[in-house]
Amino acid sequence: MAKFSIILPVKNGGHYVKECVESILTQTFTDFDFLVLDNQSTDGTLEWIQSISDARIKVYPADRPLSIEQNWNRIITIPKNGFITLIGHDDLLNENYLATMNDLILKFPDASLYQTHFTYINAQGEKIRDCKVMSEIESAEEFLGKFLRREIDVMGTGFMMRSQDYDTIGGIPLYPNLLFADFELWIELARKSYKATSSKKCFSFRIHQSTTTISSDIKYHEAFQKFVLFLQRLRKGNQEFGKVIQSNLPAFLEFYCKGLSHRLLRTPKEKRNGLSVRKFVFQCKEYAEMLEIGNDFKPEKIFSIRLAILIDSNIASRSFFLWFKKIYSKPILK
Repeated sequence: MAKFSIILPVKNGGHYVKECVESILTQTFTDFDFLVLDNQSTDGTLEWIQSISDARIKVYPADRPLSIEQNWNRIITIPKNGFITLIGHDDLLNENYLATMNDLILKFPDASLYQTHFTYINAQGEKIRDCKVMSEIESAEEFLGKFLRREIDVMGTGFMMRSQDYDTIGGIPLYPNLLFADFELWIELARKSYKATSSKKCFSFRIHQSTTTISSDIKYHEAFQKFVLFLQRLRKGNQEFGKVIQSNLPAFLEFYCKGLSHRLLRTPKEKRNGLSVRKFVFQCKEYAEMLEIGNDFKPEKIFSIRLAILIDSNIASRSFFLWFKKIYSKPILK
């Protein structure tokens, strides 16, 4: 039995999946298998992977079309080795990723979550920037606090965990389009012990249109609500988490209240499920009350939020905003 399993859920990976698979199969540490969960790809992804002659590859085709949440949920149903890592089909592992992870596990055998530093790349594979510097050792509470303060970069690729721990907590939670789902997963794993991180940059996370604009704006709001409810459970169940949430949540809510209000403005009203910017801001105030930080969260005092409400309240101003966004893509409600 190999030590590691690298798991790739995929649907129509295009040319990116070929780069991804190559980066996996050229690891210098070779004691691993590669598990592919194909979600009825129609672009030749499945056939191409099946054509590769490598005994480490095991393919699990879906027997029917699945949502992204359903396909990733299959991870808990397949045989896995002792440690697993999950990867998006457009991300890349450096050739020393598994070797670095192996060293990190030997150095911190009692950690429950492992990670390395990484690099952001664009659609062409060119470097955008390195991730923010992370501590070598972090408790789950420290990890959460840094996330809420946006002091760290957290993505779905690059983490390593024990497969038994992953299965015990039920796998990745079923958030809409898996937005915020990975961070809940990382917190649940880290709280079993702690997170250990290598200072080496061992993978690349790709930022391009499919990771920034395709997800439904309404799904972002639904996923955000689910994540806030997760924070409420943490606060109620653990005093240390409660302290972290109490001190850091006002700024976190303000950031997402502004950002998601902006996303909502560019969503046609018929695709909003009845949600307006004003209603969403009111929801954020309800989240603050629910998490007992209501006195510290005053979105109505933030100019960009007031402006978003004003624009959204009038069909003419909303139409002008949508027209303007077509010719000016940068954020305008900072």
